[in-house]
Amino acid sequence: MCFSASASFGAGVVLTVIGVASIKKAESSSQILFASIPLLFAFQQITEGFLWLALSNPVYASFKELTTYVFLFIAQIVWPFWVPFAIIKLVPKEKRRFPEKVLVGIGALVSLYLAFCLAVFPVEAQIIGHHISYLQDYPATISFYCGFLYVAATILPSFLSRIRRMWILGTSILISYIVTTIFYTDYIVSVWCFFASIISVAVLAILYDINYLSNTVSQSTTKKNPKQVFSR
Repeated sequence: MCFSASASFGAGVVLTVIGVASIKKAESSSQILFASIPLLFAFQQITEGFLWLALSNPVYASFKELTTYVFLFIAQIVWPFWVPFAIIKLVPKEKRRFPEKVLVGIGALVSLYLAFCLAVFPVEAQIIGHHISYLQDYPATISFYCGFLYVAATILPSFLSRIRRMWILGTSILISYIVTTIFYTDYIVSVWCFFASIISVAVLAILYDINYLSNTVSQSTTKKNPKQVFSR
């Protein structure tokens, strides 16, 4: 989160509560990765809370490098692969579509490239105004295309998914990304993750919808027009 240490810690607590509820709502191992999204956001926000302390208080200065790299590891390496993979895992193998598999592959490639950049090129976090700015000396040209693929890997799977109402997740992330790009261009890594964390509640709602409909179908005594988990 871009505003303060207390705001980051507060968001982390709220997201942890949502994350625990999501994990409890998961009814199969295939739902665990998707249900874990709020907990990952929580860990990310708590990490940035400690980074705020490290940047603003000399007592915690020794945590600066570790928290910077942990935050960027989650933001740039975990999410591009985790999101499309977690979504496709919700669907039985025989129902998974080729474009969805391609997006998982794209996410994996983006993660690998950004992992290489994070390991090779210098990065630094600074407080500028009321925001944390992450200075990353990655190759500019490649980073532009990588950013485009990052967005594709984290947003498109929601719109291509066969899961009902999954589009809500994609729409939430897309709107968050647009707002961040327009109003917080210099702090996009930090601020977008804050806005994106808000959509964690959508994860819980989608899990509820999936399992509610699944239980409705399994308990139905008639095959006449049963409700479907998959929209298409």
